[in-house]
Amino acid sequence: MTARTAMARVDPAILAPDWRAQELLLLSQVMRGVGQSLAPAVVLREMLHLMSELLGLNRGRIVLADGDGSGPAASSIHHAYGLTKTETARGRYGLGEGVTGRVLGTGQPAIVQDVDAEPAFLFRAVPRSRLPPETVAFIALPIEVDRRTIGVLACHRIRMRNRQLGDDVAILRILATLAGQMLQLQRLVAATTRGLQERNAQLTSALQSAAARYGIIGTAPPLLRALGELEQVSSATASVLLLGESGTGKELFARALHLSSPRRDAPFIKVNCAAIPEALFESELFGHERGAFTGAHGERAGWFELADGGTIFLDEIGEMPLALQGKMLRTLQEGTILRLGGKREKKIDVRLVAATHRDLELEVKRGQFRRDLYYRLYVIPIRLPSLRERPEDIPLLTLHFLNRANQAHQRNVNLTPEALARLARHPWPGNIRELTNVIERMVLLADAPLVQEATVQRMLQDGSPEQLDISTGPPPHAVALAPAPAEPNNSAGAVRDYWPATSHPEQALLDALARHKGNQSRAAQSLGMTPRQFGYRLRKLGLPSA
Repeated sequence: MTARTAMARVDPAILAPDWRAQELLLLSQVMRGVGQSLAPAVVLREMLHLMSELLGLNRGRIVLADGDGSGPAASSIHHAYGLTKTETARGRYGLGEGVTGRVLGTGQPAIVQDVDAEPAFLFRAVPRSRLPPETVAFIALPIEVDRRTIGVLACHRIRMRNRQLGDDVAILRILATLAGQMLQLQRLVAATTRGLQERNAQLTSALQSAAARYGIIGTAPPLLRALGELEQVSSATASVLLLGESGTGKELFARALHLSSPRRDAPFIKVNCAAIPEALFESELFGHERGAFTGAHGERAGWFELADGGTIFLDEIGEMPLALQGKMLRTLQEGTILRLGGKREKKIDVRLVAATHRDLELEVKRGQFRRDLYYRLYVIPIRLPSLRERPEDIPLLTLHFLNRANQAHQRNVNLTPEALARLARHPWPGNIRELTNVIERMVLLADAPLVQEATVQRMLQDGSPEQLDISTGPPPHAVALAPAPAEPNNSAGAVRDYWPATSHPEQALLDALARHKGNQSRAAQSLGMTPRQFGYRLRKLGLPSA
């Protein structure tokens, strides 16, 4: 008996594929594709490919309704495998037109046993000459979303096969359901994106309003009152002192004052007095001549000189050393500066805007701040409201910071109305800076595109002073600090302490970065600092900050 004769006597069922195993392989591969990519185009095309390779369901296509589903071309082939570009482009069907259009219009499946014997079969996408000479069947199943037919999953199969037609229909039903879920997810993502774009448009409109033309967001009465006072004095030359808690936006107000003044085209120089070492204060503010001190190999203009004709903003002026305050007073009174090591005074025209969260009157009583300089600064005081005083602005600020954080971190995180309401109820002891940090943390750590109220509640608790233990002592790895004032601000215990630039050794910063895999925002949070403070310390130590 020859080998050919032996094979002829083998039961054909033994040579048939294990269809159940093929089906399971198809489904597992499709679900694996879903796990790797939520893009419908990628997953659905691979699904059509596996239908052909594993089950012999060839020339698979997904036809989706175009527009509102009316007109002569109500649907077209959006995804296909085994069709040429020309064939795919020809696959357009009016509602009720042909077998495909009928399934789309009625939502009922269609099983054509022989395409040659079905008058309604159009051979539009693939002409008969391109099909196998055997009897060809056609299966078309509806794809539904929210119980509404939005498309059709269809394919060809050779009719005479050692596999039941009903088995093919059953697996295609599963795949049609999966396709519907993928397309529904795509629509939900698109709807969420449109909602975010609409909110961004609202935010853009708000930013163009009178209250926000300088980049200051909000319409609360205390904020508008401060803005009104700012605009009233914008054309004057007298010094302005911005008062208020940390994190209320003093730099924004200082810049707004500059932009609304006749000096808007001149320099705006901002100086953080808390970040300047005491030994360098005079040189930084007033400049120095060559040879004024060891290492002064050339002359250098100070910040006051660079701001000539414009505005200088001295943030945290309460940190200025007492020994330098006399020279500052003379500069303000005489309009002149004297460089360190210099012999001739230079005339300057600078408007001073100062800011502090300290009670300067109390500092004067303690002898930590000159009384005459205090009165020189206190010509035009403007008090900036805390976020607790303007709760109606919290939703608008939240959307602004959410949009900014999404763009910075390439995310698409949004908040439910309940989550937004929870943010509005929070007392915000850290003011706008705390709100910014919470929103950025939320964008980075959110495990879903839509943040719920419970997630907001958890993040507010995780970031509270009690959890961070910032009110009872220095942050981890901090070096010894100067003692706190005897009578701190009433809110000082509830606000993150602001440590000197030397508060953390180099190794502590590097260890924090290593623990959080280079994420500066999380590293800063672990040390009780803002990302800005963390980056500044890295730069001061000569370490890369980005």
